[in-house]
Amino acid sequence: MMSSRRVSSVVVLGSTGSIGMSTLSVMAQHSERFHVFALAANSDVDTMFSQCIAFNPRYAVLANEAAAEKLAARLHTSSVDCVVMGGAAALEFVSAHEEVDVVMAAIVGAAGLASTLGAARAGKRIMLANKESMVMAGPLLINTAQQSGAIILPIDSEHNAIFQALPADYSRDVQAAGIRRLILTASGGPFLHASAEALSSATPDQACAHPTWSMGRKISVDSATLMNKGLEVIEAHFLFGANADQIDVVIHPQSIVHSMVEYVDGSVIAQLGSPDMRTPIAHALAFPDRVDAGVTRLDLLSAGSLEFESPDMQRFPCLRLAYQALREGHSAPVYLNAANEVAVDRFLEQEIAFTAIAEVVETVLQQLPTVSVQSIDEIVEADRSARVCAKLASGELSGGQSTVQGSLH
Repeated sequence: MMSSRRVSSVVVLGSTGSIGMSTLSVMAQHSERFHVFALAANSDVDTMFSQCIAFNPRYAVLANEAAAEKLAARLHTSSVDCVVMGGAAALEFVSAHEEVDVVMAAIVGAAGLASTLGAARAGKRIMLANKESMVMAGPLLINTAQQSGAIILPIDSEHNAIFQALPADYSRDVQAAGIRRLILTASGGPFLHASAEALSSATPDQACAHPTWSMGRKISVDSATLMNKGLEVIEAHFLFGANADQIDVVIHPQSIVHSMVEYVDGSVIAQLGSPDMRTPIAHALAFPDRVDAGVTRLDLLSAGSLEFESPDMQRFPCLRLAYQALREGHSAPVYLNAANEVAVDRFLEQEIAFTAIAEVVETVLQQLPTVSVQSIDEIVEADRSARVCAKLASGELSGGQSTVQGSLH
């Protein structure tokens, strides 16, 4: 007997990245439930071409217009009937299209904000993997979704775990739900027990060699500095309504416990699973149903011991700076994110030391005044100001080992 379930039409923003490819992997297992309406990425023509052949989307978007032209030329000689579009506006077009049900927001960094906000305005179900959108524009994104009826489902394994551990009717009111704190777990990255000397001389390849997760280079560096966890603390604040004092971080190298919720009665509810992003992706795609994600089942007998420890905010000051930005509020999280993006890019280009990433971020937070940011224009201007400041700060630190952050030495 044929299922009467309506097929969901899905846009995958960031389809050529690790989250995007994992999303397509899950969708391919359930083609009777999910259809690829559009694929979107930055400039990877080869991967996008292969994805178009495999999934036959109606639209293929590359933000880089020159790359979009190359993709169009290649698809013209194929059997795929696909409209190719280029430029940032095209990302917003497919995200808000009337035929779209679900938007996977997996474009890394501030570049993903406009399309995510466009999907929220259009009332879509948003699978939010672009944490930077929530860090930069949390109140605006939440309010827009509430007004339009959009649903935001978190994809970060930590936030998805918290979402699963919360009451089904949770309404961003910690006290009403009897919650004492949210506990985000962190693997600790590749430098968890590295010496100060090793941190100051760390290379991009070393920083990107994550012991547990397979991720893109930017997020891998963020994991190595613990900035990724700091951004997740800010995202958790906006997603779940908890303040900075109600959000804790614990280091858990095995990445089996993805996060926990502690209630006032002493109960702690945790979500466990193999470290595979297809699990939270499948959860959000099918929510409130459950579907096979194609992941390796968790075997606790073979997993061995599960370890937990406190993060060292002296050796990894990016986490401390994220808490600082959250407590300051307003434009501070925007500054934090923008400065970090600039600094990580400079590090990956081998222009500044690994430890200089935190120095650049701290300099920006110190130098720029905190201001109110309520509109997208105000957010964009705060982001621009922070990038200018961060480029100046990183320029001063380039060419030598950083020395400003004395607590690291």
